[in-house]
Formats: sequence, structure tokens, C-alpha cells
Amino acid sequence: MATASAVRPSLGAAFRLTSSNIPKRISPSLTQTSPLSTAAPLLKRHTYPNARSNKDMSKSRGQSALRRTGLRWRLSVSDDPLPKPKPREELPPVEVDPDHGLWDFFPNRETVAASPEDDMKHGRGWMVEELRGKSWEDLHKLWWVCVKERNRIATGAWERERGRLGFGKSEAQGRDREVRITMRGIKHVLTERFYAWEDAVKLAENDPEIDLSGKGRPFTPKEYLEGEAAEEEVLEFKAEEEGEAVVPPPQGKAQGEAARL
Repeated sequence: MATASAVRPSLGAAFRLTSSNIPKRISPSLTQTSPLSTAAPLLKRHTYPNARSNKDMSKSRGQSALRRTGLRWRLSVSDDPLPKPKPREELPPVEVDPDHGLWDFFPNRETVAASPEDDMKHGRGWMVEELRGKSWEDLHKLWWVCVKERNRIATGAWERERGRLGFGKSEAQGRDREVRITMRGIKHVLTERFYAWEDAVKLAENDPEIDLSGKGRPFTPKEYLEGEAAEEEVLEFKAEEEGEAVVPPPQGKAQGEAARL
């Protein structure tokens, strides 16, 4: 007797033969190529002429059935005339401070960027040897003059880039290079002075005549005068107390001959 597993393949082949001989009816709705939509037909928006509008005309839409509260009414300003700006000629003049610091960002009051000829009119930068003889106040002033000059050059470069002028870039870069040389020299001089100050502090720490505590006199020398200068001061002091004439100390042979000459 055949088992169930042996009968299943034969039954499946028989069913396939019988089902292939039966003519199939295709539904016309399946042949239509329409986009897949999950919305109900009544909720779709019709685009053909004289189509029925599906707009909700209920004025109570969104209101609570218990409290009668809902959306607020929208305010419309479409009926109000819009204001028109005044012409430039009717506007009051703008008061500008003639001494304002922002004027230093521009070469003059008429232009926003210097011409290439004006940028070429500059000298060389300050050398380190020249800056070593300057005081702290002079170096401070010169530094901020260089800062203002670099700001002016940067403003002109930005205006050339914005306006696509296409000229003056090389001349402005040359002027900026000399300004940066000066600023680099100022930093070098100040660094040298700082190192010299540190060395002086180290020497003062080991000097018994200098007090760095800040409580007393910073410098107290042990001997004010030495040698012959001290003797002369002692004689002058005694002569003033006794009311006598000041007698100079005896001079050597060489000193006497030099005095006669």
C-alpha cells in the first residue's frame, strides 16, 4: 500500500493538469493602470470641470461639543492699506560724527578702497635697531597706528572682493607686508626688554643693597662715597660746621701738574 508521502506528488501533478485546461476570466478593473491609493473615493479632490467640492463648510469644526471652544478666528489685514516708504529726498539728514573712530577704516570720506597709486605711496618698515631706541609710549603709539593701518587695508580688500573690482590687490599686499614688518620688530624689541628685566630681577635677588619685598626702601647702598670723594665730603661738612674755609685735600704730583695745565 502506498504511503501518504508517495501519493502527494502525483496528486499535485493531477491538479495542475486539470487547472490549466479551465479558461480564466480576467476582471476589467485589474487591467487598469491606476496609482495605488489608501484614501476613500469621496475624500479625493476632483480635478475635472464642474466637480463637486469636498470642502468642509461647517463653521463649528474644531469646537468642543461640551465647552463650545475651538480655534480662534484669524485676523486679516488685507483690507488695510500698506504704508509706503518715503523718498530719500524727504528723509531727514543723518547726523554723522566727523571725528568718529570708524573713519580710520577708510582712506578718505569719499571712497571705501584706496587706489593702487595711493597704496604704492609708502616707505619701508621700521627696523629692530631703530625701534630699540624708542620709549614704551612711542612703541605703544606706533603699534596702534599699525593696527589701524591694517584694518584700513583689510576693509579695502573686502570692498574690492565684494565689488569685483579686479585691481589693487598686489599693491595692498605690499603695503600690508611693510606694516607687518614694523609690528614684528616691536614684538622683538619688547621681548628683548622683558628678558633683560628678568635678568635684572635675578641679579637684584642676590644683591644685598636691593630690597624687593616692597616694604622699605628698594635700594639702600652701604657706602655712599668711596675714596677721595668721601674725604672731600667729610672736609666740606666739617668746614661748614666750624665756619672755616674749605681746604681741598693735598693733591699728588701728577694731579698738581694736570691742574696747572
